[in-house]
Amino acid sequence: MKKFLLFILIIGARAVSAQQLPQFTQYIFNNYLLNPAVTGIENYVDVKMGHRNQWTGLEGAPVTSYLSVNAPLGRNFIQGDATAFSGQNGISPSSRLYTQNYQAAEPHHGIGAMVLTDKAGPITQTNVGVTYAYHLGLTSRMNLSVGVMGGMNRISLNTSEITLTDPNDPAINNSANNGQWKPDVGVGAWLYSSNYFVGLSVRQLLPQNYYFGTSRTTGSPTVPHFYFTAGMKIFMTDEITFMPSVLVKQTSPVPLTYDVNGKFNFSDKFWIGGSYRHNDAASLLAGFNLSSFVNVGYSYDITTSALNTVSRGTHEIVLGLMLNNIYRLTAPQHGF
Repeated sequence: MKKFLLFILIIGARAVSAQQLPQFTQYIFNNYLLNPAVTGIENYVDVKMGHRNQWTGLEGAPVTSYLSVNAPLGRNFIQGDATAFSGQNGISPSSRLYTQNYQAAEPHHGIGAMVLTDKAGPITQTNVGVTYAYHLGLTSRMNLSVGVMGGMNRISLNTSEITLTDPNDPAINNSANNGQWKPDVGVGAWLYSSNYFVGLSVRQLLPQNYYFGTSRTTGSPTVPHFYFTAGMKIFMTDEITFMPSVLVKQTSPVPLTYDVNGKFNFSDKFWIGGSYRHNDAASLLAGFNLSSFVNVGYSYDITTSALNTVSRGTHEIVLGLMLNNIYRLTAPQHGF
């Protein structure tokens, strides 16, 4: 019980200081979660469903689920350019030949949407957003996309899960204010080619304040989340590639954090890898491209923070569907 109460106090302190967006180990499998400029980067309808069970064994630990979908618009892109080259000739997007013959994508638009829920103790956060991006070729081999996200965030407090010394505590005793919707905006940019990407984005641009009681002066403010991501594809052999990547996140007042990742991809059939999140966790990752319709990824985080004495690790699974995949690709062109 003491460990549970301590955990609730930690989560509560974070919520009061600043509302934090959920984190993901397999963001590399779905960069769309962090950057709206990724919208429509593939030439099919990209659907992802994810579930993350953080710090298993610890009562009230965060549980996150999401559904995202994004798709390109533009006939010349969907039925032409380097994507058509890959499909028509049966060349793997991970092959040397694909990289050597890569051409920048035709200018096109992308649209998408996502729904995410994150529950930590008595606090539940819901994010609903739509995205738009525009992709163009800067050179014959380099693309740039810029994107925006608009949506609504909701923070709710389940007072039935809280026992107060003072049942009339004005901080949370007004049930009418225990769930509130606020607008949200994000922007991003994504520079990419056949074997590298660099991205920069910011979420929660609009400052908001969530309060659970009668007083609006004490609440839980939102703060911007800044993300920098980069990765590349290195050929080990014609069938095996190594893909290192990094994520740097800045969210005030939390110190700068970073993830370092590496994964080996085997003939676009399956991949294995590892990740390290500074002062938090080390992770094992694996995934399978089961067909031109479905792929799946799994990760297990080994907690390295002080919570490792009560946590049995974190499980995360992502299921991907490739709809309208007219060239029957078995792996993403630009998903690293």
